Amino acid sequence: MISQGTEGSAVSSAETERAEAARLPEGDVVGILLNQHARIRDLFSDVKSAEGEHKRQAFDELRALLAVHETAEEMVLRPVAKDAAGQDETEARNREEEAANKVLADLEKMDVSSGDFDTTFARFEQSVIDHAEHEEREEFPFVVRECAEGKRKGMGTMLRAAEKIAPTHPHPGAAGSPMAQWTVGPFASLVDRTKDALKAAAPGG
Repeated sequence: MISQGTEGSAVSSAETERAEAARLPEGDVVGILLNQHARIRDLFSDVKSAEGEHKRQAFDELRALLAVHETAEEMVLRPVAKDAAGQDETEARNREEEAANKVLADLEKMDVSSGDFDTTFARFEQSVIDHAEHEEREEFPFVVRECAEGKRKGMGTMLRAAEKIAPTHPHPGAAGSPMAQWTVGPFASLVDRTKDALKAAAPGG
């Protein structure tokens, strides 16, 4: 995977992630997560290049996608990855997410047009990208190797269900759109809604 650096390298990395996902079976949880990593990179670029209301919308979409992505990793991937990659590895990834979430909580309180937002957002982007690259190098390969395809697809089905509940699609648009309605409230509330969706999608949920 190509490391994050300039905006051009971010695009290359997103393309690499999508290519890696395309090599996996349809519905594979790792493929879905790789595509989400690519979309997260796209949204970081959107936020940095946008202004005004479009910048706020892109940031809200990023928050929504991160809520789905991180919650799915915590509830669906991590329990399996702990057996495949080891507890130390999964605990390290959880600590990275906790640290990034603290920065995100600060960002939510800021004016997206301010210089403080841009400075803090750059730090947040680096931590999220570093975290994603650790997962792709140190967690995903173990899951692909150690988990049967059927199990990975079952995990992917749960993740798809969460995606349907949380409208994580490009450019939410008007204030009354499903995305705008769903992203009301702090990041923690988005995570809670995603957890509810995943619990409902779980076998016997």
